[in-house]
Amino acid sequence: MVERMLRRGLPRVKGGEPWPPATAIASHVFDAAEPAASAAPSTPAASSSAPDLAESTESPREEAVQSTASGALAAQPDAAPAPAAAVALRRGLPRTPGGEPWPPASSSSAHAASAPAASAAPAASPSAPDLAESTESPLDEAVQSTASGAVDAPAAAPAIAGEGAPLRRGLPRTPGGEPWPPAGAARVAVRATDAAVPQAVAESTPTGAEAALVETALAAEVARVDISTPLPFTRSVWQGKSPRHGAPEPEPSKFRPTWPQAIGGLLAAAGLGLIAVAGVFFVRMLLSTPFMQDFLTTYPGEYHPTVDVAPGFSPWIGWQHFFNIFLMVLIIRSGLRVRSESRPTAFWTGRGKNSAKVSLTVWFHQALDVLWLVNGVIFVVLLVVTGHWVRIVPTSWEVFPNALSAGLQYISFDWPTDNGWVNYNSLQQLAYFTTVFIAAPLAIITGVRMSGLWPKKAEKLSKAYPVEWARALHFPIMLYFVAFIIVHVALVFLTGALRNLNHMFASLGSVDGVQYAANWTGFWVFVLSMAVVVAGWYAARPLVIAPIAKLFGQVSGR
Repeated sequence: MVERMLRRGLPRVKGGEPWPPATAIASHVFDAAEPAASAAPSTPAASSSAPDLAESTESPREEAVQSTASGALAAQPDAAPAPAAAVALRRGLPRTPGGEPWPPASSSSAHAASAPAASAAPAASPSAPDLAESTESPLDEAVQSTASGAVDAPAAAPAIAGEGAPLRRGLPRTPGGEPWPPAGAARVAVRATDAAVPQAVAESTPTGAEAALVETALAAEVARVDISTPLPFTRSVWQGKSPRHGAPEPEPSKFRPTWPQAIGGLLAAAGLGLIAVAGVFFVRMLLSTPFMQDFLTTYPGEYHPTVDVAPGFSPWIGWQHFFNIFLMVLIIRSGLRVRSESRPTAFWTGRGKNSAKVSLTVWFHQALDVLWLVNGVIFVVLLVVTGHWVRIVPTSWEVFPNALSAGLQYISFDWPTDNGWVNYNSLQQLAYFTTVFIAAPLAIITGVRMSGLWPKKAEKLSKAYPVEWARALHFPIMLYFVAFIIVHVALVFLTGALRNLNHMFASLGSVDGVQYAANWTGFWVFVLSMAVVVAGWYAARPLVIAPIAKLFGQVSGR
């Protein structure tokens, strides 16, 4: 009997010792007795019943194959009996979380015994004992091969290692290493005869039919368990999307056009530019004809009003103009915010019992509308009192042909020679009249219909003037104001920026139109006023508006 160290694996707990604990396993080897010269012939009863030679139990992770030769034994010398070998069953990790180590606690022992050899007799061959018996655990892949036949050997041979089935491999013992144990084959316990009797060993070789039977049994036992399928366990790690998919690209902004849209927009702008250039050349060619020359002489673009008015602009007109710019910019900003705001962050409620709760942006927009309305009323009153209403109100039918003449001169880039300090040209007069007396009242009427100032109990009035009409008109009117501001500012800078800025922001000008044409006072006043407008644009947010709104009602959050 020899001792061997038990193979140890990974620890069962973090930082623990390798499992199982270090122990020695007793391994018994069958020793064949030398043939006895004076061996007495055995009785028929002894030769007809021989004891078990081996019984083994394999571990759950090994494949054991035991091959023995069995048959009717003739008269043989006595074989030395071999003591039994007991091997503790190796246990591994549990198959379920919190369960017991697998396989269940058990032990296997190998017992071997040999009976005294009996004298060779024909009667001993019909009943031959089982030479091997094996017991496997539920996960073993064991193959037992037996060969039966008449064996004439002087004695039993010691067990030696033979070739076996492919070894089942598990996890590596070190990170990144190869599966353990190394690639190889499971050893098979076989029994060899003494070297002195080669003829008996040769005679114990199974025949062709017996070999086929052994191969069939071997294949059936090996195929019984599919070692390619891993043991069942509770899954705790799943394959994610990161190895297969990259980070998703951020969604493009709603206000950022795609490449096809950008290219299409550039091409459209280029096309419109070509059309505009062609229109300019066409109008210049048209105005060079004798007919149009006579038309420009008859209608130069302006006419003298029927009511005399003093030239120049009073300072109050400049202040009204600045307040109008400031309020219009904030009204347009707050109006666009009202249209795009879906979940307001702050609300305003009036102090009255029946006051409605509206968003802070809506309150700010309506408050600006009220201030703009007050500023407009003051402007109209001062126009009537001072007589300057003649500047923006047409007083003759000549306004229409003169407006056409002025428009053609603007398109041809041959600006009209009028002097705004004294009189506006007909196209300006129509534009200002439309803005002050048509567009502004429509904006006020439609805004009041959509606001909380509209009486809710006036059913007949609401039926006569539906809110849908107001919504359909209010936004286009705002677009008109935006277009008017763009064209108005462009013409101010294209037709003599310093002179025009002096007229409206510094109240400086002359009848001849030349005296203040190079004066920069109006320009710097304009820059200062634009700085105030920009500051108001950035200050129009809840953090600044809320304290002002609290003076007129209650401000609350969502």
